[in-house]
Amino acid sequence: MLTLPTADARVAPYRLTGTPLTPRAPRTALTRTAFAAAHVVSDPLRERNPWDTRPAVDWDATLNFRSQLWDQGLHLAEAMDTAQRGMGVDWPTALELIQRTMRAAKVHPMHPRVACGAGTDHKAPQDLTTPDAILAAYMTQAEAIEAAGGQLILMASRAFTAIQATEDTYHRVYRRLIDGAKDPVILHWLGDMFDPALAGYWGNADVAKASDFVLALIAENPAKVDGIKISLLDQAHEEQFRARLPKGVRFYTGDDFNYALLIEGDGTHHSHALLGIFAAIAPAASQGLEALAQGDSATYHRLLAPTVPLSREIFRAPTRFYKAGIAFLSWLNGYQTHFIMPAGFQSSRDITHYGNVFRLADQAGLLAHPDLAQVRMKTLLALHGVEQT
Repeated sequence: MLTLPTADARVAPYRLTGTPLTPRAPRTALTRTAFAAAHVVSDPLRERNPWDTRPAVDWDATLNFRSQLWDQGLHLAEAMDTAQRGMGVDWPTALELIQRTMRAAKVHPMHPRVACGAGTDHKAPQDLTTPDAILAAYMTQAEAIEAAGGQLILMASRAFTAIQATEDTYHRVYRRLIDGAKDPVILHWLGDMFDPALAGYWGNADVAKASDFVLALIAENPAKVDGIKISLLDQAHEEQFRARLPKGVRFYTGDDFNYALLIEGDGTHHSHALLGIFAAIAPAASQGLEALAQGDSATYHRLLAPTVPLSREIFRAPTRFYKAGIAFLSWLNGYQTHFIMPAGFQSSRDITHYGNVFRLADQAGLLAHPDLAQVRMKTLLALHGVEQT
């Protein structure tokens, strides 16, 4: 029994009721491509001045977390927003992460795909005021990722919106990046709910006009575009957009609110997945996708439906703080020994939020070791002055 905080600033007793899912590999080939975007595990004993310096990373825990995702048949989106790019993790750390991850992936028996975020975050904003400067910054990271053996995800860059780039500027930069990539790329459209600095991406605040632009960009050379990941948390937009994609170009949902229905599809079109929440709900995601591949829609929804309220809590506004919920569940489930994040990011959410995440994870069968989870939750509650009876 636990005493957990409630939304009205009170506390209430809570008894665990969930039956934990057992992580395992899929028993059949999946019919959806699923990337989980994973977080970075900090090394608290080596951290110094976490707000002002490069993060200290526990590489063993960070890579072990990725390995268990691969064990369950999921692919990996590396060094993305979930890994705190631009919010505690710098490019040198991200590059080392990519290089270490690629070495581990190459020897993993599941032969996972790893797609890695290429951006411009190693350059200061004042050095990114022209299309050529933005392109050169992207190329630096893209070349390093390809040298490590990773597939490119062309991350949305704040540099474009900072200079109020026009469609012509986006076209010039992206055309060079797409056409020059070694392998087909994944495009990345992150809404301002994830990063307010990305409002008006693609040179237009009108989502419909921005969609027309990026669809035209893809259509110019669809063979060099594996897919596009869009995180606008708008189910209707995603359904309309994916129906307009050229044949063979995947839509990777980034909708952490509506993924279950979008991945299942409407009978004509469906989405694949590139989701931060899949790192937190891996057993349900993997086994749900297995059921979908077997034509068992009832089991698919039985597994994924309870994860949706959990995901909506983790990704609630301000959405950009969702990474804290991913790391929190990693700690509760024994994948790391502490709940400390680069730049102290765990402080971005309140104890009531963590209490809600605990309840919802239990109800979704996602507390792998309930006794451990209870002990760790009691530790966090004690730090916040919530006494246990």
